[in-house]
Amino acid sequence: MKQKRKLILVSNDDGIDARGLKFLIDIVKPFGDLLVVAPDKGQSGMSHSISSFDPLRVSKIEESEKIAIYSVSGTPVDCVKLAINSLLDRKPDLMVSGINHGSNAAINIIYSGTMGAAIEASLHGIPSIGFSVDDHSKNADFSIVESHGPVLIKKVLENGLPEQVSLNVNYPVVNKNDFKGYMVCRQTAGVWKEGFDKRIDPLGKDYYWYTGKFYNFEPDDNATDEWALKNNYAAIVPVKPDFTEYNLINELKKWNI
Repeated sequence: MKQKRKLILVSNDDGIDARGLKFLIDIVKPFGDLLVVAPDKGQSGMSHSISSFDPLRVSKIEESEKIAIYSVSGTPVDCVKLAINSLLDRKPDLMVSGINHGSNAAINIIYSGTMGAAIEASLHGIPSIGFSVDDHSKNADFSIVESHGPVLIKKVLENGLPEQVSLNVNYPVVNKNDFKGYMVCRQTAGVWKEGFDKRIDPLGKDYYWYTGKFYNFEPDDNATDEWALKNNYAAIVPVKPDFTEYNLINELKKWNI
């Protein structure tokens, strides 16, 4: 009996026309048949949000024997949920999200639509990887992912991942000769210090433009994803959606509340 080709689900948060998505499609094509379901416009920073009160409009962009591409008027998580529940007839062997224009290291993961999509797929038992490059420009250089992404994809397809675990993978912007390879690490402790630039629109009304700067609480810790990126490594952080602080459970029980 002829073995079925692998089925790979692809999504992102930068939208169906993003350059990073096109690169990711080319990277995963050799590994199986693709279903690409991506937002019809940029959805950066949407985290794990879903469209509870708006209908989802779906447009078929392309369909052939080995690839189908759809755009969806919703969030990255909407795209994954719709794909799994309505567009697919079997569970994918892999889900990949990205390639994101900009880092999703450290606390960025909780804001990331790229990782929202990957985490959603992992909740359904699908091994999932979120790919990001530390470059926000429209024409970001994805050549490092082209060169080194396939080996990671191959390993995940061969070995799988634990239930409800996905990989948050961030690549530095670096000359290929200076790239040091992958580093498995943990999420950096840090926080964004926000600012809101108050401005006045042409009608004389106030509006606010979000600004912010990331503060790394542990810049010298060489076990973190931010350190890896600063030192020319691609950071791999295994991620689980369980937010429980287990160390505090017994202490809270002593409160007798």
